[in-house]
Order: sequence, then C-alpha cells, then structure tokens
Amino acid sequence: MPLQEEFEVQGNFLFKYRSHFPNIILIAGILVFYLGIKTGLDPFHGIYPYICLAVSALGLIVRIITVGYTPANTSGRNTANQVADTVNQLGIYSTVRHPLYVGNFLMYLGLAMLTYNIWFVIIYILVFYLYYERIMFAEEQFLRKKFGTQYTEWASKTPAFWPRFSQFKKADLYFSWRKILKKEKNGLAAMFALFYIFFLLRNYIINGKIDFNLSFWMVSTILSLVLYLILKYLKYNSNILNEEGR
Repeated sequence: MPLQEEFEVQGNFLFKYRSHFPNIILIAGILVFYLGIKTGLDPFHGIYPYICLAVSALGLIVRIITVGYTPANTSGRNTANQVADTVNQLGIYSTVRHPLYVGNFLMYLGLAMLTYNIWFVIIYILVFYLYYERIMFAEEQFLRKKFGTQYTEWASKTPAFWPRFSQFKKADLYFSWRKILKKEKNGLAAMFALFYIFFLLRNYIINGKIDFNLSFWMVSTILSLVLYLILKYLKYNSNILNEEGR
C-alpha cells in the first residue's frame, strides 16, 4: 500500500480510538508521578500545581473558543466517521487548521507537567506528535476529497498546529454558550477530577492515608462534577441547551 493511503488508514483508525489516548497518558503519568513522590519529589508545593492547572485550563479555553463559534457537524467529538458539512475558515480556524488538537495538547500537557519529570514531558510531546500527526493527515485527506480547492486554498495559507495570529479573521457566527455547556462539560469535570486524583495519590504516598480534608482541589472537583451532572440532566431531559444549526 502506498504511504499516502497507509497513513490515511492509520489516521482513520487512530481517529476512531483517539478518546483512549488520554488514558494512556494518565496511566503512564500516574506511574511516573508515583515513582517521583517515592524519591522525594513533590509537585504539589508552591504555585507549581497551579501553573500545571493553568496550562490545562488554557487548552480547555482553546477548545471552548473553537467549539463556541462553529456550526453543527463540524469540530465535534464523533469517533465513528469523519464529519464536516463545511470548511471552518474564520475565527480561530483562520489562524490554525487543527485548533481542537492544540487544545487537547495543552490539556494533557498540564497533567504531564504535574509528574515533575522533564523526560516524561518530552516523551509525551513526541508521542502526541506521532499519534495526532496521522489523525490530522486522515482528516485533511477527507476534507481535500470532499471540498477540493475550497479546502486546499485555505490550508495552503493556514498552519496545521502552531497558530499564526497575524491572519486572524473574525467568525461570522455568534458565540454559543449553550453549545459549550452541552459539548465541553466533560473536559472541565475531567480536568479538575484528574488533578484531584493526583493530589490524593500524593497525600497517600507521603502520609500513608487518603486525606479528604477541604482543599482547593476538592472544592473545584465537587463543583465541576455538580455542574456536569446538572448539564447532563438538562441535555437529556430538556431542550434548553439545543440551538438550531449549532
């Protein structure tokens, strides 16, 4: 099979199972974090864990900005097949072709940084690049075949991953908070929950017990999970989060 077709097949396979990528990073990260704590390293001191959280939060913000300005059937969480009714070219898409993956990269990077191990961070960056390179290739092949020159003309002037803010063009759609609350609630809850899991693990290794004392990590996790459950209920039991065309 020619490399172009092989890369596309691999990319479509990885696209289908891309939701499992964070689990790989999480399992490896927990192991590295555990070994680091056992050797005396403690990432949860000073402002360092909040810097890690800020990196992850920046990734979530990138996703929110991306999803909030896009129409239906684009920039989704679908895994079965590629879906695109239009080529997004305005807003954040005028600066970068794959903003959702930029957001994902930053969200996972914050967790990788929490291990306090520079080699793990470097390995994470390399693995992310190799994993998502194939996915981005497959997506672009799909868009090229479906939209032809409309896609290639936009892609030829727009970077794949590193944004070029100088060519930003305002989106022609209003920002949809309803779509954000419907689509991105998982990311917010997962982000705080995972940081709290690392915090509890750290306490268990250092103190020999799981400490459920009131802390920023506990409060933020509880609040985000309550919000998640409320939005989950509204999604399936009302139309309040639904919008025509979004």
